[in-house]
Parts: sequence; structure tokens; C-alpha cells
Amino acid sequence: MSSEANQLVESEADSKPRMDLKVDIRSVGPCRKHVVVTIPEASISDIRDSCVEDLGVKAQVPGFRVGKVPRSLLVKRFKDEITGQVRQKVLLTSLEQLSEENNIDPISEPKLDVESLVIPDAGDFTYEFEVEVRPEFELPDFSKFRIRRPTGELSDAELDVYREQFLSAYATKATIEGPASAGDFVTCSLTFLHGDKVIREVEEASVQLLPTLNFPDAEVTGFSDMLAGVSAGETRTITAKISLQSPVVEMRGEEVRIQFDVKEVQKTTPPDADGAFLERMAVESLDELNKALRDSLERQIEFQQRQAVREQVLEQIGESANWDLPESIVRQQTENALRREILEMAQAGFTREQIVARENDIRRNAIDNTRQALKEHFVLDRVATQENIECEPADIERELTMMSFQSGEPVRKIRARMAKNGMIENLEAQLRERKAVDFILSKATFDDVPRDAMVRNEVASIRYAICGNMSASLIDDSAEASDQTA
Repeated sequence: MSSEANQLVESEADSKPRMDLKVDIRSVGPCRKHVVVTIPEASISDIRDSCVEDLGVKAQVPGFRVGKVPRSLLVKRFKDEITGQVRQKVLLTSLEQLSEENNIDPISEPKLDVESLVIPDAGDFTYEFEVEVRPEFELPDFSKFRIRRPTGELSDAELDVYREQFLSAYATKATIEGPASAGDFVTCSLTFLHGDKVIREVEEASVQLLPTLNFPDAEVTGFSDMLAGVSAGETRTITAKISLQSPVVEMRGEEVRIQFDVKEVQKTTPPDADGAFLERMAVESLDELNKALRDSLERQIEFQQRQAVREQVLEQIGESANWDLPESIVRQQTENALRREILEMAQAGFTREQIVARENDIRRNAIDNTRQALKEHFVLDRVATQENIECEPADIERELTMMSFQSGEPVRKIRARMAKNGMIENLEAQLRERKAVDFILSKATFDDVPRDAMVRNEVASIRYAICGNMSASLIDDSAEASDQTA
């Protein structure tokens, strides 16, 4: 567009008549505003005249040429249509002006029943609504932050453990006749009982015998010992306690029995790191695979470092982040908070089993985790906005490439699935927040401390909530299913 055209558009925008709005805004709870807007009769009349004029240009009425229909006849014949247009324009124009002239900063759509509003034929028009808004707080001086930063070189022992876990994700399973031992898989049906009542049944699930078994709403320790020696055709029963944050309120803290009816026992054999497997991983040699695994494990260490540092950042912001959040916002954002963490773990190279275990942990503690994640989001979003921090297309491409190596899926397939699930937006938000953390860290002072060593995964996960009534898992199984049928 030419400079003359730009000037014309700006001139027209500047000359656009503005309403003499009367606006009353008051807080009615945590992050919630009640807004009352009064629009003067003169502004409504201008909009009504404009609507009638626009209709007169195109209205077709028998006995009159287009554009020559008397105003009084237009108003009478098209009363409902004119009323609807006036209401729409009055609301849109006033809300737009309200947003420009008042610092409300909403995080959701206003709770406004448009169809119930009636624009009067004469006199002022008043409407009101409630809207959820971002919390108000001041950012502290980040240069005064002291952060304990976990550091330490990656050991060969850690790399060996990670290589074993990585290869196990591509292991083949073979059914055996004998009893199961630690590390084996059992295929079984599950029956969940509370007292004598069956609260849920799962026809078939495959679970590995590891020290800990977790569900979205419960966790069992010593699981591998409880099922050690079980064979196909046998039944074992264990007990578990429902999480105190289960969405099924009446079951919180209740003890349930879980009956495992074992159908099959399987042992796994990891793949040989030969030419076929290397080709599948898109690497040319074992050395190149080891380098890629080392890079992936170093990203996991960086992830843990970021998490430790982020927790400290938020802790030190605590005094300014002391606002309350309404439960409606917390519930609404639970899935978004979960998506962000799952994405970050996938990018860091964690195995599918580790990610599922973490997902179950988050779901068991969804209320507290989400509330903390929301406060984190609001603080980091404020930093990103203030410092003009944005996620660039190259950032997205780099992260998808890393995820492609870890999962063995093509980048295009990962991108298509994430776009379908609405997770590309989560990825963009997560990368923007990561940059905001990096900005804070650039201002802080660090004290290096030894990091915790990366350890073998000892958690098996079942995605079915014992009590039901929970959201479906966000981990996609299509790649795993494809691997098993390959």
C-alpha cells in the first residue's frame, strides 16, 4: 500500500466518530471485572440511521425502484432486520472503543447474553457483563535474583542407561509360557472395585512390571514385587488409594482394589543397532547414533536445569505473584498447562513411558499444578510482552526436528498431528515462555550446585483413570502402533 493510501486510511480512522461512553468497571472477585456500559441516544441514532441508509441502497420492495424506497416504509417493513443490525453494531463498536480506552486485558470472552439485549427506540442504552482478566502485579528487579543452578558433566554410566531405555522403546515383544519377572510385560484385563462395587473395567491393557505403577488418579509402589511370578491365566489383586485431587470428589482418599486377570506374559528384546535400525533412525553409524543420544540426554539435563531454575524464579517472584485465581480459570487451563509440559519433555528427548508417567503425575495433582502453572504463565507472558519476545518460525522448525529424531517419525507427520490437536499453539507459547525465562536468567546471579544424576525409569503407567471421568491422554499412540506393526 502506498504512503498516500496509508495516510488516507489513518485519516479515516481518526475521523471515525466516537461514542460518548459512560463506563463503570469494578472488581467482583479474583481476576474478574463487572463492567457497565451506557451508550447515549445520539450515538444509537447515528448507527440506526447508518443501518437504514445501507439497507435503502439494496432493499427491493414491490412498487419502488431500488434505492428509492421511503425511509418510513423501510423501517416498518424491515424492523427486525434493522433492529438486529443496530444491536450488533452498537455492541461491536462500543466493545471495541471500550477495549481501546480502558485497560481491562481480558483472558476470556465476556459473559454477555446478546440475544436478551434490547436497544430502546429512544433514550440511552445500558448493558453490563462480567469478564475474567489477567491478574495485576508488578515485576520485580530480576538483577537481584540469586539462582542455584544444577551443573555437572554427563557421565558414561548415564549415557549407557539412556541408550538402553532408548532402544527399549523399539524392542520387540515375544509371548512366553512361564512366569513373569521384573521388566516383563503382562497383557491383562483390569477390574477396579470399591468395596463390593465394580467401578470400572478395562478389557485389555499392557503393563510392564516396574517398581512403581501409576494411574491418572492413583499410584502403587512395589508393583513389580506384587505381580512377580504371575503367569497367563492367573489373577492378582492389589490395592491403591485414590488421589486427594481426583475430579471424582466422593472417591478422594478412598482405597480401591485392582484385579489383574493376566492373559499373556511377554519378554522384550531390544533391537540390534545394525544397519537397518540405523537407517530407520536416519543416522549413518553407531557413533552418530551415540552422538545423537548424548545430545538428547544433554537436552534432558538442560530441561531439568530449566525446571529447577524456573521453580526458583517463580519462588522469588512469589511476593508479587500473590494474587488469587478463580477455580473456573484453573479448571479451564488444566489441559493447556499439561500440554506445555508434555511438549517440553518430548522436545528434551524423554521416552514415551517417562512422559506418560509424568502426565499421570500431573493429572493426579491437577489443581495445584495448574494453579502454579497459570501463575508462571502470567508472569512469563508479562515479561515476554514487556521485552517484545516472540516465537519465530525457525524456533518451531528446530523443535520439531528434535522431536522427529526422538520419536522416529517424520517432521511432517508430527507437525500434522500437532496442528490437528491444537498443540502447535501450545508449542509456540512454551517456546515464548522459555525465552522469557532466558531473559530473566540473563539478569540473575548464579550459584552452581551439583546436579542429580539421570536415573533409569522405574515407573510403569496405565492411562485409564480408576474412577473414570478424566480427560483422555494427550500422548499419541499412532507412532507406537506403527512401530509394533512394522
